[in-house]
Amino acid sequence: MTAQTELRPAVVVVGGSRGIGKAIAEVAVRDGAAIVLVARSPDGLAAAAADMLKAGGEAFSVALDLLAGDAARQLESFLSANGLFCDVLVNSAGYGLRGSATLLPVADQLGIVDLNMRALTDLTLRFLPGMVARGRGGVINLGSVASFTPGPYMALYYASKGFVRSFSEALHQELHRTGVTVTCVAPGPVSTEFLERSGANRAALFKVLPKVDSHYVAECAWRGFKSGRRLVIPGVSAKLAILVAALLPSAVLLPLIGRLQRRSNDPCPCGSGKTYKTCHGARQRNMDRVVSKRG
Repeated sequence: MTAQTELRPAVVVVGGSRGIGKAIAEVAVRDGAAIVLVARSPDGLAAAAADMLKAGGEAFSVALDLLAGDAARQLESFLSANGLFCDVLVNSAGYGLRGSATLLPVADQLGIVDLNMRALTDLTLRFLPGMVARGRGGVINLGSVASFTPGPYMALYYASKGFVRSFSEALHQELHRTGVTVTCVAPGPVSTEFLERSGANRAALFKVLPKVDSHYVAECAWRGFKSGRRLVIPGVSAKLAILVAALLPSAVLLPLIGRLQRRSNDPCPCGSGKTYKTCHGARQRNMDRVVSKRG
């Protein structure tokens, strides 16, 4: 194995084959950094790496299933084998699902926990000690405005992003004055494939909130990280959404989010097979009759 002193620094972008991850890699490559793209799809990685090379950068790619228990170790071995060390880690892999937690497949929901939280934590804790020992580098963790509130009908996604923000901000403080920065980036809806894959693009909430471009988010993320920021919130609309969430009481905010993320033809969480509107509306009318009779 190459001696530690001979290893070269690299920006490791997890989830770097598309979306915000790829956009951050494209920004980082302009600084002359060697880029290591990590994702599950070899085809997507090859295309992304080709784009980095066209931009005059040095790019490596590794197809890796982040849900594998030894994914972090495999990535570390790949870096060492190629004469690299992780100078900056970008955790941008993740997914979400829109729908009732009682109806969505349990395995798919647990996958959100495994990818958005466990894998991110594993990678962060794997590479942070080396960064601290060298007194340089850091971690960019992709959060969301969703991290500032619970999210009915995307319960686990919102919860996972809340974990990412809390974890990142705590580490930022712990590593104060070590030369290592941990930055959480919390954008609002971004024009990427995530909205379609998660089903969020069909919810009213994501139609109301303005979408920002992934390259704009990447520029803000990289600039904020380089300046040592704890939290980066790209865009005025995201900042306003967070402010509104902070001002509204939970008794108002949660029903509002639930209403905006639930569609009228969504199945009722009770499992009746009827739509929410049909089932819930009928039950509400029955309750109203009972109350009126008692009155």
